[in-house]
Amino acid sequence: MDAHNDAVASISKRLQEFYAQRRPFRVYHGSTNSTRTSEKNSDNTVDTSKLTHVLRVDKANKTALVEPNVAMDSLLDATGSAGLVPLVVMEFPGITVAGGFSGSAGESSSCRHGAFDSTINWIEIVLPDGEVARASKFEKPDLFWGAASGFGTVGVVTLLEVQLRDAKAFVELTHYPAGSFPDARKKIQEQLENPAVEYLDAIVFSPTSAVVCAGRLVDSIPVGSKPRRYLRRSDPWFYLDVQKRARKADNPVVDYIPLNDYLFRWDRGGFWVARYAYKYFFVPFNRITRFVLDRYMHARVMYHALHKSRLSDTYIIQDVCVPFDAADGFSDWADRALNIYPIWLCPLRLRRATPDAAHGLHAGFADPDYPEFMLNFGIWGPGPGGNDDYRELVRRNRAIETKVHELGGNKTLYAQAYYTEEEFWSAYDRRAYDAVRERYRAAHLPSVYDKVKVDEGAKRRAAEGSRMPAALRDVRPFQGLYGVYKAWRGGDYLLQRKKEGEEVSSVTPGQGKRDS
Repeated sequence: MDAHNDAVASISKRLQEFYAQRRPFRVYHGSTNSTRTSEKNSDNTVDTSKLTHVLRVDKANKTALVEPNVAMDSLLDATGSAGLVPLVVMEFPGITVAGGFSGSAGESSSCRHGAFDSTINWIEIVLPDGEVARASKFEKPDLFWGAASGFGTVGVVTLLEVQLRDAKAFVELTHYPAGSFPDARKKIQEQLENPAVEYLDAIVFSPTSAVVCAGRLVDSIPVGSKPRRYLRRSDPWFYLDVQKRARKADNPVVDYIPLNDYLFRWDRGGFWVARYAYKYFFVPFNRITRFVLDRYMHARVMYHALHKSRLSDTYIIQDVCVPFDAADGFSDWADRALNIYPIWLCPLRLRRATPDAAHGLHAGFADPDYPEFMLNFGIWGPGPGGNDDYRELVRRNRAIETKVHELGGNKTLYAQAYYTEEEFWSAYDRRAYDAVRERYRAAHLPSVYDKVKVDEGAKRRAAEGSRMPAALRDVRPFQGLYGVYKAWRGGDYLLQRKKEGEEVSSVTPGQGKRDS
């Protein structure tokens, strides 16, 4: 803990300097799984990128004490050696613990355990004036829930205690083909009623084709069965395998998947978003090309290329939740207005059970009248075109936000938000959020809205700051090739340095996968 405490002391000192001048700051974690852009340089940034350690795994109490920038694959390595697994594991190996806590992360086990922040026992957080505090669901619950989903706008989280459970070797995953969205929605609700189901999500391939995937942990597989694998170069991409096999089956298909293969089943191909890259680069999409290009088809590399190429500005990338009784209507609307497939469905248990959870951005989750479950739609696909069609891209994104709000839902804010400020705060609890920020001396920092809103000025400045020749910057496929080249070279792709080779700041701490 000595190294950790030294790092926290350095962060505290850095924040005291900013607070004395009431200056806002950004937190640099190393890399990101957000599709938003942000401007960082050595003058406005607190570097926590060395806080990457799992400090302790407590087998008896089934908890892990981890620093914020511990990635999911590193966490699984540490907990797996003790025969344990986190209650919720985000789908990409590079997503970090603090990224999941501050960014409303959820996955297929969230149907039982809620969003990732609900599986955290307590946090250590450095407040904007440098004070180091501890908060939990029962000790300073306002600070705990204010920091959850707060995107670093309340303070800098430096330590978290994560809840674990006994691990097993395999996930028994049953695929239920469905001929329509309502059929898939009904099957999801039916599986929610089955206490044996521990993992639950679905893929909608078209208005007439969907597959619901329901899983549970098992120690072994039946004699004569073979494990289904998804992490090796020669393995199929998960969604393609599900689609191919379900298309041939009239009855449910049962697979036995090694635990890590299941938890990171979406990594290769980034769900299915990487398929768009093949079309963009005029490359045939088949098993051979997927094998050859596998290095570039993992989420870590894809996000690197996405940020350097600026192509995220031309895509619709939204995760939105709607109540189950409004899900059919939203699906019909999305089909007519967007016609983007596949769509990921993931039921999320959003109502927070702890008595003091009515704080922060999502204070409404503690309302007993709030729906216990909502259905998340992952809608990810190309927009109407390049920069000439940016207005139409904005219109479509705003239409999604308007429709979700109209249906009583909300959206995950890791992606770009096109709300006006008034619209944003009509959807999120500003009173509860501002109360936390005022109490813990964070009111001078940028708000969540400031961080997630689309900033056209930042977009323009970032493009102008790119080293790609201006004549090629918006030309297909050179824009994408530049991103691939930068991903191939590796290295830092978030922090903008004023001079070549300039160091960030003296603060130490891991390799983060988000940005604040």
